[in-house]
Amino acid sequence: MVKLIIKNLKEVDEAARKQAEELIKSKVEFYEQLFKKYDKDLTLEVIFDNSSSLTKVSASIDLKSKKVLLAEEDKEVLKAVTTLFNEFKKAVKRQYELERKDYEYKRKR
Repeated sequence: MVKLIIKNLKEVDEAARKQAEELIKSKVEFYEQLFKKYDKDLTLEVIFDNSSSLTKVSASIDLKSKKVLLAEEDKEVLKAVTTLFNEFKKAVKRQYELERKDYEYKRKR
């Protein structure tokens, strides 16, 4: 089970806040499917940091072996969230495959 925590969403302007929240919730469904049979309950943290013109979005998830943490900066919030979750998806899948040792099964065949 993946629990979602969104921090500092109030720093995002009103217009993009609802869209960003819906986008994040739709992306979390992938992680719920991926970690359906995972032993540990996971927490996915998404943190917004709005400086002068740039918005920094960071996401982290604490797996058994390692904490995966990525950040993305952009002027547009939705673009930053989309880019972040595309990269985050690759990093989490790579780490999860390392934990499951999929690379050894592929090599033995």
